[in-house]
Amino acid sequence: MEIDRLDVRIADLFADNPRISVLEASRVLGVARATVSARLERMQRSGVINGWGPRIDPGSMGYGVTAFCSLIIHQDSGHDAVAEALAEIPEIQELHTVSGESDLLARVTARSNADLQRVIDAIIATRTVIRSSSVIVLNTHFEARTLPLMRAAASGGPAAGVGDLL
Repeated sequence: MEIDRLDVRIADLFADNPRISVLEASRVLGVARATVSARLERMQRSGVINGWGPRIDPGSMGYGVTAFCSLIIHQDSGHDAVAEALAEIPEIQELHTVSGESDLLARVTARSNADLQRVIDAIIATRTVIRSSSVIVLNTHFEARTLPLMRAAASGGPAAGVGDLL
């Protein structure tokens, strides 16, 4: 889907104010309500916008440790079967099939380092994973950055700064 500067402005506004109404967004952006509504619908239909749910912070619920775990799986199980087994562990926030020395990469949250060991033990206990190697996140500088990518798509080039497009 082609993205333009208005699409970026709309996405930026809703990312910053997810509970804003379409009418209020049209006032802030200086465009017709029908334009905002049609653009949002088009971006949803094409999959550019794929959800409106709340962003939940695991740290605020006591899950202050984040780790990335590289997993080597039993190849005869298949990735889908392993993913299905690992989906039962709520501390696994993301799971990706990857290239390289491991088969899967999981983003895991835990209450403490000791609790992380419990989660890793639960992963191994599924009997679908042979070995796990983990790195603990010390500090998160940013995550889930998709708006800069959207800005780059709208400009037709490398990611541009906010001031360059708006």
